[in-house]
Amino acid sequence: MNNFTIIGGRASDDLAKKIASRLKSKYLRAELRIFPDGESKITVLGKPKNGKIVVVHSTYPPVDSNLIQALSLVSKAKKYSSQVYAVIPYLGYARQDKEFLPGEVITMSLVANMFKAAGATKVVVVDIHSKMALNHFKIPAINVSGIPALVKYFKKLKLKDPLVVSPDLGGIARARQFAKSFGTKFIALRKQRDRKTGKVEIKSSNQKKVHGRDIILVDDMISTGGSIVKAAEFLKKQKCRNIYAACTHALLIEDAEKRIRKAGVSKIVSTNTIPGKTAIVDVSPLIAKAIV
Repeated sequence: MNNFTIIGGRASDDLAKKIASRLKSKYLRAELRIFPDGESKITVLGKPKNGKIVVVHSTYPPVDSNLIQALSLVSKAKKYSSQVYAVIPYLGYARQDKEFLPGEVITMSLVANMFKAAGATKVVVVDIHSKMALNHFKIPAINVSGIPALVKYFKKLKLKDPLVVSPDLGGIARARQFAKSFGTKFIALRKQRDRKTGKVEIKSSNQKKVHGRDIILVDDMISTGGSIVKAAEFLKKQKCRNIYAACTHALLIEDAEKRIRKAGVSKIVSTNTIPGKTAIVDVSPLIAKAIV
């Protein structure tokens, strides 16, 4: 395992260090300077050892800046090694993987091509929003599930008759996987989103199954929190007990966390694919395993 060098970008420095520690690998930090016009200047501090290089850098907001920084690090790594793994724990633009409305650009396709052009020979992501997005890569692309790490955390909590809930039908597979690993049942709410306005409305659910139970609302990411807020408000009306929101990627844009708590969610639990105060679940063991 010691033929790896891990380069950690500013966006994922702590997670990169944890991965390096697990792989017993050399770790190099990347120094970042932002010019007044917004340009990123990146300097890799130190020289990689011979062997494979792993670049770890999420592309959460500011997405475009972090994307350029990730690509820059991959490009630099390629000058030292013919094998460069781009570990992008949170991959931005994964939701733009097809043309939903006429004229829309499939930006995920461009992003995939850029990583290959920069020099990545393999890409590793965590809970990508759509498996279809992986098809845009012309190099090996691995999707790591963060669910085992989240389940491990929730098993330590003393929950009362827990029920796993997906805030929409699109998340059924995720909720099923979580519930199976946890050893409990799951349901999915039927959500309707207006493609133009983004407004979310919940139409129906298995209300009888919710009463008096602790709820684990499971999603791949929480961005503005709209889906979680609507789901929590709906579940509270059905007289559930405590509500926990579990996700891999907690973007929590603007006042999302405040709105989610106001809707009745007791705790938000996320992984460290995106750093923040809710990022209490470490996915470095899962990523390290995927790399080797």
